[in-house]
Amino acid sequence: MTAFSLTDARVLIVGGTSGVGLATAIQLARAGTRSIALVGRNLDRGEAARKAVLACYQDAMINFISADVGDVAAARRVAAEAESAFGGVDLLVNSTSTNYLPDLFFRTPPESMADVFADLVHAPINMSRAVIEGMRARRSGVIVNIASDAAKVPTPGETIVGAAMAAIVMFSRTLALEAKRDGIRVHAMTPSLVADTRTAHNVTQGGFSAKLFESAAAQAHLGVAEPDDIAAAIVFLASPAAARMTGQVISVNGGISVA
Repeated sequence: MTAFSLTDARVLIVGGTSGVGLATAIQLARAGTRSIALVGRNLDRGEAARKAVLACYQDAMINFISADVGDVAAARRVAAEAESAFGGVDLLVNSTSTNYLPDLFFRTPPESMADVFADLVHAPINMSRAVIEGMRARRSGVIVNIASDAAKVPTPGETIVGAAMAAIVMFSRTLALEAKRDGIRVHAMTPSLVADTRTAHNVTQGGFSAKLFESAAAQAHLGVAEPDDIAAAIVFLASPAAARMTGQVISVNGGISVA
């Protein structure tokens, strides 16, 4: 079992058309990664992201795959397309999100709760399952799932989101234990507010969520995290420098919390 180099890594980034996912793709391209597939739902945004990453490494193969991997069949198709294009997937980054705005539980419509939970949790689980057989066969691979600090810090207004994020974190840690014997490393990133993302724009527009995240930002005495900050940590976790690390849950949040 050996760690792959970033140059040779075959990368699949779900949610790779914006925010942390796109920042990760760009940093990997700048590090010399030659094979990167970006997954998203919007074709125009996907093509724009593909061109942005390609601009960082003109000789790389940068693909865009349109899919909603909350669906099991779609996740399998995405993994199959990446395997076909690159010959395998060494690094999977799951950076999906939802348009749900935090609010107190008693104001949360009961009809929406299951969908919010599913939108957040199903994608990383489906994609991890779709790629893990190939990683096991090669006895090498890294999976990084993006959750949030709501997984570790009880936060008013994030009852459903917190439950979903905790599920992603526990899934990641347990999978790390299962997969280590096959040379596969699994981590979870748990940022809080991340500037210059669609999620940050949505939650700071007004109402309860805006107050919640204004309070959080005031605690970020090291500065509110940006997509590049999270991406840098992901690139490190994927690199040979982190070859002895697995099951870590890392918060890059400017000091908003230290849980």
